[in-house]
Amino acid sequence: SDEEYIKFIRQQPKWYRKLSRNPELTEDFRLASLEFFGKTIPQRVDKLQNQVQMASFMIDMFQVLKEQQEQSSSTDSADTTENDND
Repeated sequence: SDEEYIKFIRQQPKWYRKLSRNPELTEDFRLASLEFFGKTIPQRVDKLQNQVQMASFMIDMFQVLKEQQEQSSSTDSADTTENDND
């Protein structure tokens, strides 16, 4: 977007000089801006992969916690039954 181009050119003032001397470098500027903000296709794919890995990790953690709770509740009920028999 135009706002991102403005932010990029303010953070990378060398592009002022490049574009004023060679306006045909506009496409290079656009690509450099996309890369800077992490919006190229490979960068987006990497970001998505990281998010999927994180979600998978969270699901695995929740499953382990659920199993631990089920085990502890079953041992608690077994302990209660043993105490009732005493």
